[in-house]
Order: sequence, then structure tokens, then C-alpha cells
Amino acid sequence: MVKVAAFACGVASSGKSTFCGSLISYMKSIGRTCHLVNLDPAAENFQWEPTVDIRDLISLDDVMEELDYGPNGGLIYCFEFLMENLDWLNEELGDYDEDYLIFDMPGQIELYTHVPILPTLIRHLQMTLNYRPCALYLLESQFLVDRAKFFAGVLSAMSAMVMLEIPHLNLLSKMDLLKDNSNISRADLKRFLNTDPLLLTGEINEKMNPKYHELNQCIVQLIDDFNMVNFIPLESHNEESIEKVLGYIDDATQWHEDQEPRDPDRIEADDVEPGTGEVDDE
Repeated sequence: MVKVAAFACGVASSGKSTFCGSLISYMKSIGRTCHLVNLDPAAENFQWEPTVDIRDLISLDDVMEELDYGPNGGLIYCFEFLMENLDWLNEELGDYDEDYLIFDMPGQIELYTHVPILPTLIRHLQMTLNYRPCALYLLESQFLVDRAKFFAGVLSAMSAMVMLEIPHLNLLSKMDLLKDNSNISRADLKRFLNTDPLLLTGEINEKMNPKYHELNQCIVQLIDDFNMVNFIPLESHNEESIEKVLGYIDDATQWHEDQEPRDPDRIEADDVEPGTGEVDDE
């Protein structure tokens, strides 16, 4: 029996909680069992009540008040406390079979780039509870308007992929916000979704001090050498968009073990219309 743990990761305000809510709503509408696991000790509002909530174990507000920590230090403390109390997590998760667990994660980027807490948690879910993990890294589509911000986002996505070492999908969220942006064409979307950083180097250098040009070239060469960062368009309020993303998660985790996995690299970005979140699979 397949048990899936999907981790919605990304920086603050990238749309993680909205996406989690929409994914759960869609899965419930088609009769699939899923549960929201909140691992953000500072979270407040949810579309769906979490089945498991780290705030029942520890909250960021309490840590900041009692230990006089700042938000980032307090969050790391909360996760270290969680790792010391994995029996609590095991008990909360119970004996779910053939269920999806949707993990809503905090927006602190260090959890996905250099602090080794999340990889340890994922290994625990794999080895102890037999879950198949998948990382869903959300990058806000508005990063496309600023090429330098986009490359920073690509680097953070690549860092998370290397750090977590699990099946990984990069989602370009809030695609509906591009609907009225005349600066983003279908050609632009193709370059961004199937990331070709070498084509964009000149556009970045035109807006930056020449002393940074060599550094920019090194960064984009690094991205190109790895050749592993591509994006799937996501519009959380579009059911068809959610359905497509769920299909990729199923493939990445082999939820349907008898179907042939699809490759996100094969997305035809020419057929993506800004603001629709739709991809023509033909």
C-alpha cells in the first residue's frame, strides 16, 4: 500500500498554504483520502483544519516569549524540539494506509537549503513509517518580471533539490497574476518553465553593474550545468491546474505503480497562456 508525504516548500508568500488547501479540496472532490499536516509553528489560518498540527506540540509565539528568540531562531528551535519528539509525530500520524499527507511547511528558506533538519525528518518518514516523499517547491510567478530575482529563485530551488534528495517538483505559483502583464509572452514562459539561463544572461547584465557580469555568468553556468531545474505552472484556484500537478505528484511517488511516469521537462510552454495555468498535453 502506497503512503505519500508531499512537502509544500518555498519562501514566505509563495502560495504554499493556498496550494495545500486547493490540493486537498480537489482530492476530496474525487474521493481520494488526504490529510493536512501543518509544520509551520507560526501558522494561523487554514482552508482545511490540519489533521496533525505542530502547534499542538510547540508554538513559535511561546518559544519567542519564553526563550527571547527571534522568529528564525525560534523556528529552528521548534523543529529541533519536533525532532526530539518524533514519537509524538508517529502517534499523530497513526496508521494511515494509501493516504496522502500534505505537509504545509514554513517559509524560512534555511530549512530547505542548509539546515539538515528536514532531510532527517523525511528519512524518518521513509524508514520508520514507510512514506514515499515528494518535495513541491513553490516559486512565485512574479519573479519572472525581475530576471535577477528569478535566478535567485532558481538557485534556491536547486539548493533545495540537492539538500532534500527526494523526488522534487518545482511549481511556478500564482500564474493568474501574469494575466494582465504584457511583458511576459509565451516565448518568455518557455524560457522560464524549461529554464535556459544562458539565454537570459544578457538581459540581467543590462541592468546590473559591469563588475557583477562575471559573477552572473558563473551563476547561470552553474544552473545550466546542473540542468535539473524546470517549472510546472500552477494556478491554485484553477481545478485543471491542480489536477495536472496532482498527476505529477502521483508519478513522482509512483502512486499509480502501473502507469508510465511523465517528465516535467517535456512540458510544452508554448501552449501555456499567462493567467490560465493550463498546459496543452498534446
